[in-house]
Amino acid sequence: MAVTANKIAKHDPVTKHDPVWSAIREEAVRVAADEPLLGSLAHSAILHHERLEDALSYILAQKLGNDALPALGLREVMEEAFDADPDIGNAVRADLVAVNERDPACRGFLKPLLFFKGFQSIQSHRVAHWLWQQQRETMAFLLQSRTSEIFGVDIHPATRFGRGIMIDHGTGVVIGETAVIEDNVSLLQNVTLGGTGKETGDRHPKIRRGVLIGAGANILGNIEIGEGAKIGAGSVVLIPVPPHCTAAGVPAKLLGDCGCEQPAREMDHALPDTADDAQD
Repeated sequence: MAVTANKIAKHDPVTKHDPVWSAIREEAVRVAADEPLLGSLAHSAILHHERLEDALSYILAQKLGNDALPALGLREVMEEAFDADPDIGNAVRADLVAVNERDPACRGFLKPLLFFKGFQSIQSHRVAHWLWQQQRETMAFLLQSRTSEIFGVDIHPATRFGRGIMIDHGTGVVIGETAVIEDNVSLLQNVTLGGTGKETGDRHPKIRRGVLIGAGANILGNIEIGEGAKIGAGSVVLIPVPPHCTAAGVPAKLLGDCGCEQPAREMDHALPDTADDAQD
């Protein structure tokens, strides 16, 4: 049975029912059989582990570890976070399902887990955010710094994410400290969720459920992008955007209804045919 956003079952550590992890292991077995050169990777990264969390900590630690942050120690920190907050693992699974459903270049769960830096950067951030909440700010910033260096995605450790998030490609994404990204949001490369200057306090955008943000969009200031809204590629958004509305341009204007309940799932970046009703 296909694992979809509507049918995803939460991981049950008691019964060990975990459809996402089962699907990943099946994919890894096929890869090891079809590509003998990748057999070692399939075993070390996937088949050697009992849980998705264990595999993820191994994969991220191998990529992010360095002399200042040894891979073995980093893996221990990540597993500490996963064990302390099981909801992180549920969010990881929802993010994998989101990538598989929305990215036409994705076929299954194994490839984003192993290779997609947008997905990997979100999961690294989830650990950094947990560290931030534990008042371990220096460790959180160190992990954030390594994530930025390796994946090209710069997310402040305090940023709050929901689940079912897809960052497609990832390169050049910058998200500020007080930003909030709710469930089932999709954003593409070179998106900035930033401030407008040197303000302090709550100064970054609030992105509500189901929003789609096109490549190169800049959303600046403590403004709300309403549920199910769509932001056109290359836009500079300085005004709030109502729910289920499309905004585009420099500076962005409101162009009318976006035509569906959750653009993030449809991934249709087309803008309305006319902008006769555009508002300042």
